[in-house]
Amino acid sequence: MLTKKLDKIVGKLFDDVIEVAGPVLSQSMRLDDKTLIENARSKSQAHLMAISTRRTLSGAVTDVLVRRGNVEVIQSTVNNPGAEFTENGFTRLVSRAEGRDDLATCLGLRPSMPRHLYLKLLAKASDTVRQRLEAANPQQAAQVPNAVKEATRRARSTPSPVTRNAEIAHALIKSLHEDGRLDERQVASFADAGKFDEANASIAAMANVPVAVAENMMIETRAEGVMILARVAGLSWPTVTTIINMRDRLSGAEPTDIMACKDTYERLRPSTAQQVLRFHRMQQNVPAG
Repeated sequence: MLTKKLDKIVGKLFDDVIEVAGPVLSQSMRLDDKTLIENARSKSQAHLMAISTRRTLSGAVTDVLVRRGNVEVIQSTVNNPGAEFTENGFTRLVSRAEGRDDLATCLGLRPSMPRHLYLKLLAKASDTVRQRLEAANPQQAAQVPNAVKEATRRARSTPSPVTRNAEIAHALIKSLHEDGRLDERQVASFADAGKFDEANASIAAMANVPVAVAENMMIETRAEGVMILARVAGLSWPTVTTIINMRDRLSGAEPTDIMACKDTYERLRPSTAQQVLRFHRMQQNVPAG
């Protein structure tokens, strides 16, 4: 008990002196997330660097490190195998990795990275980064060019890899759809919770298109793809708004002009949406599902 109190005293009272605080912030297992977050929010980059090297880091702590840290702190955090990241953390990292090959490579190797953000990372990555990812995982080398094709919406003849979390999400949606329990309320709930894979698979099922086709349209820079899918699926405008807002949150992009989208959606005919959707399916060489 005394040792625990001393750790907290050092962490709080002497944390401006990095020579004293550093070993405690980096090694003490007695410091809780609240204490670490307090230090990460207010102290120097040297303090953040010390925290980034801890044996384990929760998503709540890495969120602050990713938001406040400099390039060295970010690199150290991503290199830490014991670090966990939230979806918001991964989103910010994808943005920060642009133009930084070492960071992009390390980030691309994180197994828990959400699929849609991995695709976005690869779409912006240099050839050097893609080659490094192939070299680091020779057994999965074929996945990188396939994922790049998907991310940039080029025609492809073979499916890209799907993460385990995405597989679970797709299986859940398939079960709900087959049982007649998949409806608009479910789609809105998934989107509101930021569950991209579930929302995407739900829209794909309701629009009767393969998940890969829907996903490519969902990750487009503009919201037209979302509206095409939603109109074919028969979704109401409030649900479409929730889906667009989800995309904006997860991608870290500038907020979409909702009122302009509403006007477009109201004028979009289901028959027109169907025609555009067929074009997307043919362009991607994906058979009807």
